[in-house]
Formats: sequence, structure tokens, C-alpha cells
Amino acid sequence: MDPSLDVHSAGTDPAPRVHPLAVEAMREAGIDISSHTPKSVSRYSDESFDHMITVCSGADGTCPAFTGRIGHRIHIGFEDPAAAPGSTEEQLAVFRRVRDEIKSKLGAYIWTSGK
Repeated sequence: MDPSLDVHSAGTDPAPRVHPLAVEAMREAGIDISSHTPKSVSRYSDESFDHMITVCSGADGTCPAFTGRIGHRIHIGFEDPAAAPGSTEEQLAVFRRVRDEIKSKLGAYIWTSGK
């Protein structure tokens, strides 16, 4: 990730804590999110952003109105790994796949948008 980027993550209906399998999948990629806490998108509603990217299938239609300036708003949808059925290992595989898809698709967007 480009250290010059100021990135925020928030949800329309945040969980009380970061999913442990998300922590594990990111740890495997060398990123420690164990101290992160889920945030509501409403906390950012009056801020301005160069890019707003919604990533969950429901977020594109349920994202609240923003009073701050949004330069570019796009939707790049991903499966919600927290909803994956199966054993812990099967669920972790979904978290890994979605992690890799996010890295690939958002990396491509950042590369082509020039930030």
C-alpha cells in the first residue's frame, strides 16, 4: 500500500469487533489488524474524500449521504466473507480469497486512477 494514501474503512452496520478470521487472514499477509475496531460510515459523513469506494454488495445502495466533497465514487463489490458457511478452515479460505481479490482489484484501481 502506498504510504502517502490516507485510507479509512467503515461499514453501514459494523460488527462489535473485527472478525477473528479477518485478523488471521491479514496476519498471514503480514498485516496486523488485531487492534482495529469496526467503525460506522456515519462518522465520516461530513468529511471530504478524493475517492469513495464501496466494497460490500449491500453498501452501494445503503451508504448514507455525505455532506463532504467526494471526488470519485465507485463500487467494487466483494463477497462478505463473514457470511461464508462451512468449517472454520473453509471460512478462512473465503477470507483469504476475498483478501486477495481486494488487493488485486483495489490495487488496479489505485494504479489506473493515479490515486
